[in-house]
Amino acid sequence: MQDRVRVQGREGRVGIAMVFQACLSSKRSRQKSLLESSLDSLCSGVGYFGPIWENVLSYWRGSLEDPEHILFMRYEEMKSEPAAQVKRLAEFLGCPFTEEEEKGGSVDKILELCSLRSLSSNVHHSNFFRKGEVGGSKNHLTPEMENKIDMIMEEKYKGSGLKY
Repeated sequence: MQDRVRVQGREGRVGIAMVFQACLSSKRSRQKSLLESSLDSLCSGVGYFGPIWENVLSYWRGSLEDPEHILFMRYEEMKSEPAAQVKRLAEFLGCPFTEEEEKGGSVDKILELCSLRSLSSNVHHSNFFRKGEVGGSKNHLTPEMENKIDMIMEEKYKGSGLKY
């Protein structure tokens, strides 16, 4: 089995905010109907990469059943404890940091190179990067939209043990 890594955030909220921002940055006019149609697609489970809720749950369940081959990471955990999560990822990939590498600052160097600040300043398409803050969807979604997504996520993930 091929090893897989899945990073999970508040999938629904992040996905719709990213679609909306991409449309804005491609110089399309801000259209409420675009946001609403994206929200409708998301709520029905249709995403750019297929059925969102089933996709997330399959990786979640896979990570519980076969943790040596499937790593499920949460964006919120990556933001709150980035060094620990980088170490976790390195260990999963079979190349854990040595004590010498940790003392030499390798983890911090990787975190800096992979930071949104660094990536967005070194990429020609920096409009694909948002601020990378937990809760940033509030800048694009109304409280009603957020509540609708939360209710669907609660229903879809119920009984799975997946906390979002």
